[in-house]
This record gives sequence, structure tokens and C-alpha cells, in this order.
Amino acid sequence: MGSTPAVRSGTGPSSWLRRRDIATGWALMTLLAVLAWVLTVAQARGMGHVEPGTMGLALPLFLLLWLVMMVAMMFPSVAPVAITWARAIGRQSSGAVRAARTAEFAGGYLVAWTAFGLVAYGLLAASGWLVDRDPDAARWLGAGAFALAGLYQLGPLKRVCLRHCRDPLGHLMHYSGYRPPARDLRVGVNHGLYCVGCCWGLMIVLVPLGMMNLAAMAVLAAVIFLEKLWRWGPWLGRAVGVAFLVLGVLAVFQDWMLPGLSAEHAGM
Repeated sequence: MGSTPAVRSGTGPSSWLRRRDIATGWALMTLLAVLAWVLTVAQARGMGHVEPGTMGLALPLFLLLWLVMMVAMMFPSVAPVAITWARAIGRQSSGAVRAARTAEFAGGYLVAWTAFGLVAYGLLAASGWLVDRDPDAARWLGAGAFALAGLYQLGPLKRVCLRHCRDPLGHLMHYSGYRPPARDLRVGVNHGLYCVGCCWGLMIVLVPLGMMNLAAMAVLAAVIFLEKLWRWGPWLGRAVGVAFLVLGVLAVFQDWMLPGLSAEHAGM
């Protein structure tokens, strides 16, 4: 006899297990992002008004806060890649093995963003030092950050990295040739570096807007999600780039647009 209707329609046990794995992966990534948002909101409210730059945080504490922020802002958009990788590597593996390898992938992804966090800390420290010496420098720092972000959004390297993030399947097939140990960690780092290349321009606007500016973080997280997953994401990215260039011009004349470089508003 032929195959059963359940198998033909893709509703057999293996298909159900695949759907369950996908749903579980989405649920876990979403839960981690939600918990990270809760921690970020609580931290922002607890800090109140903070000084510009590194907010008075030592590097270890800053990196810890940075990682929580990256989980909150990035995990919703990286979830499809992590789940695709888990499905590709785990067809013959148990659920526990797939979960462990996916966690290793996510850890590698966060290693890449931690490396950029070191750069961000240096930029924030330098901006805080300059503003302390000359408060009028804030407008030029803010304008420069917006202009740099806008130009990068419209540039070729952004398009290359965004193309990878929107369609990573070919790269994931290449990664499958990596050999243990730490294969999944290396894959996560590699994909994370592309993600940093795609999103660092968006992140640097937090220098003028404020690292703990929850409204700015939420908007940027939405832009990142839509850029990577929405049909019109690349066009949205270009529109955001144009908007940043406009904000760069306005920032020279409007100090209120630079809460992250003002001691009075840095904790907003």
C-alpha cells in the first residue's frame, strides 16, 4: 500500500516533532529576550540620572549590562538563524543535544557582540571625557554619530552584511564543514560578526541618545528585526539612514536631541 495520508500531508510523527522543535526554539529565544528586556528596564529605572559616557560603570559591569541589552535587542531577529542551524545539525540528535549545541551557537553570537561592547565602551569613555572638558563638543559628537550611522546604513558593507543576515542558509551550509571541537561556538561567532557588521551603525546612535534610553532601544530593536525579516527590510534600512543624516544636521542646533551627552538627561 502507499504511504498514509498523514505522511503525505506532512502531518506524521517526524513532521510533528520538527514543528514542536521549531516552536520550542522560538519560545525559548523569545523568553530570553523578554527576560532581558525586564532586566534592562529595571536597571534603567534604578540608575536614574547618570553621567554621560560609560555612565560611571567599570568595564566588567558595563559588559554585563551590554550583554543583557544585546539579548533583549538581538535575540528576536537571530532566532530564525539559530533555529535553522539547530534543525540542520540535529536531525539525528536528541533534543538535549540540539539544545546544548544551539546554546553554544548563541554563546558564540554573544562573544562577537561582547567584542563590539569593548569598542563601545571605549567610544563612550572618549565621548564622556570630551564632553567633560568641553560641553559644547556634545553637539558635534552627536552630529558625527548620527552622520556616521546614516552613511553606513546607505553604504555597500551594510548591504553585504544585511544580505547575509536575511539569507544565511548558504553560509550555514558552509559552516557545516567546520569540525569539532567548538564548531557551534565558531559558527555563532562567525554569524555574530556579520550581525555586528550589519547593526553597529544603528548601535552607535545610542552614544548621543543614551545607552539606557529605553525608547531609543525599543525603536532600534524594531528596526533591526524588520531589516532582517521583513520583505521591505532593506528599504527600511535605507530610509533609517536618510533619517539619521537629517538628525545629524539637526543635532548641531538642537541640544535636546542629545540626552546621552548631557549630564542632565543621560539617564532618561
